[in-house]
Amino acid sequence: MKQHKKDELRTRRDFIRQSACASLGVTGLVNALAQMRLMTAAMAQGTGGTGYKALVCLFLNGGHDSNNLLVPAGDPASDSVRSDYETGRGVLALPRATLQPLSVPATTKAFTKYYGSALPPMGLHPNLADLATLFNDDKLAVLCNVGTLAYPVASRTAYSSGQVPLPTQLYSHSDQQTQWQSSVSDKPFTSGWGGRAADLLNASYNATNSKVSMSVSLAGINSFQVGTSGQVTQYVVQSTGTVPLSGFSSVSDTTDNDPYDGAINASGYRLDRDQGRRLKAFEDIMRLTHANLHEEEYNRVVARARATEGTIGAALTAAAASGVNFDTMFTNATTSLGQQLKMIAKLIAGRTALGNDRQIFFCQVGGYDTHQTLLASHGNLMSELNNSLKAFHDTLVALGVWDNVVTFTASDFNRTFTANNTDSTKAGSDHAWGGHALVMGGAVHGGDLYGHFPSLKTGTATGSIDAGSTRGRWIPSTSVDQYSSVLASWMGAGSSELAAIFPNLGRFDDPFAVSSANLAFL
Repeated sequence: MKQHKKDELRTRRDFIRQSACASLGVTGLVNALAQMRLMTAAMAQGTGGTGYKALVCLFLNGGHDSNNLLVPAGDPASDSVRSDYETGRGVLALPRATLQPLSVPATTKAFTKYYGSALPPMGLHPNLADLATLFNDDKLAVLCNVGTLAYPVASRTAYSSGQVPLPTQLYSHSDQQTQWQSSVSDKPFTSGWGGRAADLLNASYNATNSKVSMSVSLAGINSFQVGTSGQVTQYVVQSTGTVPLSGFSSVSDTTDNDPYDGAINASGYRLDRDQGRRLKAFEDIMRLTHANLHEEEYNRVVARARATEGTIGAALTAAAASGVNFDTMFTNATTSLGQQLKMIAKLIAGRTALGNDRQIFFCQVGGYDTHQTLLASHGNLMSELNNSLKAFHDTLVALGVWDNVVTFTASDFNRTFTANNTDSTKAGSDHAWGGHALVMGGAVHGGDLYGHFPSLKTGTATGSIDAGSTRGRWIPSTSVDQYSSVLASWMGAGSSELAAIFPNLGRFDDPFAVSSANLAFL
């Protein structure tokens, strides 16, 4: 792991580099991306991108207690990892007999850093039976102990010394959410890494036939998809489809799925009705030009939304004709998360109408801020996660696009290893740091653990990576920058683009060249 201490950063070279990085945080990053965008657009004229790829970010809002996602499953009498788990988790420990067993290969590198040659038995949460099957079928991987980092923090001693710069506002929901989504943890938020990736990749892969934004959100406006240029803006879709203008429907949309049937028919505007006359008048006004820039931009946004609404409708029509019954596929996933993933699957099925070869989706589910009743509430969340991802997997396979889509999880942070109450029915866990994430897809090198499974020692115990406490706040061994760069690389970003998308990536071990980073999950 690279070493960075504050004293080392005070050399002349680093002073210059830090000054450059500081300026990069606002205008420099924008300028660098603008120049890179022009370069990739020019390159695309000659080469272009082929083949469809979609990246799906699943954000678990609230701070996921992933200590009970990936769990040691050995006999505590002979397995020190399980023994440390039971000692530290206390009333929050999951019985090992209930875990879903994982077939972790003997070649895994995930335990080398903290456990040498040991290969402890591992399992997933009891309610993740389908995800365990996907793992054992090499379709899903787990990335261990990833989190926000400004620089690598090699040890608890390094953390406690105060010599290594840390992410700002650790353990704060809002700050850590934006840092996970921006991948820049030591500067104020300006853009998300998904938005910056879209800024660069859209010109190379989508420019010719694109009819809708490369960035589609099922969970409203988010930080992850905020770009720098304004050329790729987020397009928000509900799990039921687009958000239409209201007041133009005469038949229930649940019956005909047409929110404009009262205003338009096959012949055009229904001018014999108020609804038709109102819609025509509204759209006539939207076609006017304005000297005032704000008025002109407002018109442009509304006109684009109306045009995109039609494109989304065409995509949903194509999805309905795909031969896949989405309602049946998601029978066991009728929750908010399941419905979001169902709509994403429909848009992927109708991708030809959207005209993009690269697409970035964002979806989100809440409820992960489990300060109380963790065992019960986390169990429900894991059931929702299991059923939703299983349905999404089955649907992508049925559509024949399993190899074209990668789904990954992210969250504010992990939670404390120790419980905050001695009553198992009331106990929860509190805000912490590094945690585990899931990556799923046909391109994923599944069936293995990546990164480094953390030492489960707390406080000052030998080998502890507990960040200055006795609660079990794991210092991440993999940064969000490293994790995200592997995902962006799969989407088509080259080394120059990655450097622009992730300005702090060079501070960490190269995820593509340093094998000990153990990040070859794609």
